[in-house]
Amino acid sequence: MPRDFEELDYRQTPFGDLVLRRRRVAALEGLEVYEVKLGDDFLMSSLFHAVEDALADLGLNALEPGEWDVVVGGLGLGYTAAAALAHPGVRSLAVVEAPQPVIEWHRRGLVPLGARLSGDPRCRFVHGDFFGLAESEEGFDPDRPGRRFDAVLLDIDHSPRNVLADSNAGFYEERGLRALAAHLLPGGVFALWSDDPPDEPFLGTLRRVFPESAAHVVRFPNPLLGRDSASTVYVARTPR
Repeated sequence: MPRDFEELDYRQTPFGDLVLRRRRVAALEGLEVYEVKLGDDFLMSSLFHAVEDALADLGLNALEPGEWDVVVGGLGLGYTAAAALAHPGVRSLAVVEAPQPVIEWHRRGLVPLGARLSGDPRCRFVHGDFFGLAESEEGFDPDRPGRRFDAVLLDIDHSPRNVLADSNAGFYEERGLRALAAHLLPGGVFALWSDDPPDEPFLGTLRRVFPESAAHVVRFPNPLLGRDSASTVYVARTPR
């Protein structure tokens, strides 16, 4: 008989206590839900991944047709990475994740998408700090320093103003975005998930770096609240 609540893994990390748990939601006919917490923050739930799917779709649909090399910032439960790999144009995918246990969950099959991502030859897990790599000249591929990519899809912080660590905040300023843009090819795309409504001051900063920039509101059903919820996906492109 499956348990109604189970803690699948608990780790103490430099970022805080990291917990992977699985529970059944009685109000949703016993639906099995996977959740990740970091300290007091709920990072993600398998109950809600429409925006992760939209992040990949909106970002990659903005590219010119061809074969693409893509970076995903934040592995989590793997929904952004899986949605990216569903695009046949994706030739390679580097998924950058700071807490090593999250990568282990996927390799061990503790999360629903783990086997799919680990078994896809296009997909590679990179253990590292996305924000530090974005700021560096070497970039996101430790085997090919200076390599540039067709797209970077970012899903780590709650929003540009609600960050998981104070050290992340500088990334969302003009200096940080310019450093990120240097890792993109001409016509390359940067897409960002945010749990907040469109932020006009941030969009203005984004447009100073990426002249082609827009904010998309993504609505999705929230069965726990009995109504729709909404998040934002920013999509920006470098000059071609």
